[in-house]
Amino acid sequence: MNASQPKADLQHYLRFARDTLLWKLEGLSEYDVRRPLTPTGTNLLGLVKHAAGVELGYFGETFGRPFGEAPPAYEDDAEANQDMWATPDESREDILGLYRRVAEHADATIAELPLDAVGQVRWWPEERRRVTLHQILVHVISDLQRHAGHADIVRELVDGTVGLRSGTDNLPPGDRAWWEGYRERLEQAAREAE
Repeated sequence: MNASQPKADLQHYLRFARDTLLWKLEGLSEYDVRRPLTPTGTNLLGLVKHAAGVELGYFGETFGRPFGEAPPAYEDDAEANQDMWATPDESREDILGLYRRVAEHADATIAELPLDAVGQVRWWPEERRRVTLHQILVHVISDLQRHAGHADIVRELVDGTVGLRSGTDNLPPGDRAWWEGYRERLEQAAREAE
């Protein structure tokens, strides 16, 4: 067994979260990656756009490492929630390209700084602004995994696709009839508990 390397381990989980989030868009139409499927408008492409902003802020500004681009959704005067959806003139390729560039920038920050490097998170309360790269890696991994979970549910609502990656659904085997019966059992249990 290989000895653990904390920075490499954290970066592995960060990349896994990114890959999982991006996989949720594969094979879908422009409409399906953009359509809001929750009362608050959660949509797949918006989750990726948001993730780009998360990494841009935490691995860029926090450690004084400017990204070099200023996407409008991340400006201080941007419309509320502008980072959570794609406008009609923002293509999927634009947003995915931005996220890939942001991820490269984040990976460079992680590679160049030690885990105990200190940064400042401007948008956090004063008493918690001083952070280390280690703290930010854990925070961002947690945030991206949360959004990957959102994407998993949204994708299931779009076309029934579930799981961590293609071919890895982590669910018990069952055909459509089995799942319909299972869901009905849960519905019945919920009604009885009421």
